[in-house]
Amino acid sequence: MDTKTFKRSLNQSENYHRKGFGHEKDVSGQMTTEYQSSLIQTIRDRNYTLTQGNVTIHLAEAFGFCWGVERAVAMAYETRQHFPTERLWITNEIIHNPSVNQRLRDMQVQFIPVNGDVKDFSPIEAGDVVILPAFGASVQEMKTLDDRGCTIVDTTCPWVSKVWNSVEKHKKKDFTSIIHGKYKHEETVATSSFAGTYLVVLNMEEAEYVARYILEGGSRSEFMEKFRHAHSNGFDPDRDLVRVGVANQTTMLKGETERIGKLFERTMLTKYGPTTATDHFMSFNTICDATQERQDAMYQLIERPLDLMVVIGGYNSSNTAHLQEIAVDHGIASYYIDSAERIGPGNQVEHKPLDQPLTRQTNWLPEGTIEVGITSGASTPDRVVSNVIEKIFALKASSGDDM
Repeated sequence: MDTKTFKRSLNQSENYHRKGFGHEKDVSGQMTTEYQSSLIQTIRDRNYTLTQGNVTIHLAEAFGFCWGVERAVAMAYETRQHFPTERLWITNEIIHNPSVNQRLRDMQVQFIPVNGDVKDFSPIEAGDVVILPAFGASVQEMKTLDDRGCTIVDTTCPWVSKVWNSVEKHKKKDFTSIIHGKYKHEETVATSSFAGTYLVVLNMEEAEYVARYILEGGSRSEFMEKFRHAHSNGFDPDRDLVRVGVANQTTMLKGETERIGKLFERTMLTKYGPTTATDHFMSFNTICDATQERQDAMYQLIERPLDLMVVIGGYNSSNTAHLQEIAVDHGIASYYIDSAERIGPGNQVEHKPLDQPLTRQTNWLPEGTIEVGITSGASTPDRVVSNVIEKIFALKASSGDDM
């Protein structure tokens, strides 16, 4: 499929919408009521620090809803208002936050059913309204919906669209797109659908493996097994790693994406020399500003003498997991929770250690005076963060300094 031509055609369709429907004022008030918090505003006004009893909360200076997430949720709310009687669907979670997605279900927005790992579009009928989430949707899904005569409301974050443009440029010049991301993540699935030839690398370790293969060769069968789910159809490492461009899932760690880009730039310089390196390597800055700001704020926050860090967000949120990773890498006790309901009863917390399943821990809040760092992923409403802070305050207050 000529993805660029299809997308241009879709953009011109009267059934395709990338903007709101004129209900901004009503939706803004609704979202303020449902998602914002006076406590969070108080903490912001007090230089992101608040002490109550023997607990001092230090809030990251950039956290929670980013512009792209807020825009996507607002568009979904507007869509429900504008199409009050039509059947509404969404291709994936609007964002990776359980409370927001549940709210859409309460508004009678249906999620496309999934059988195994395959979405079932058979219930979708002409005239249905389908929302594409902030992560985007694959070009194949868009075409399926367009062919079915649906009204499409596209809330894809512009930063994600920017990555799509970069892989289109790779494809135009017959470069293989090396995508730093998680091959199953909705955003990477969408991005790879716009690429020509592609390979997805999860981290620096996998990138270094690919770089060594480019420079030294190796076992083709081992390579294909290692990346068996993370490449385009017909991918051949001996043929398709001669010209490469780097792109990324926008929620990955900024520093790691930059190091991966530099690695492949050096690799191509080493193999082909400085005079022809540009014939073999392309790179564009596709790191999301919001992701970068939250990571920078996290690095600033961990410079404080903290007793523990609480990271709040959906468990399938990549950008939230990377915030937790920063705390863990710096030796700070870190508790990754998706809501205040994970705290209690008593001094217990159900949390997700890095790269591990949920676990329950007792006596997680230390005795006496404590300093607690708080941050949240880009899909987490202020009200969820506020509920967690209030529960920590209440838990310490009920137990006193003897806890």
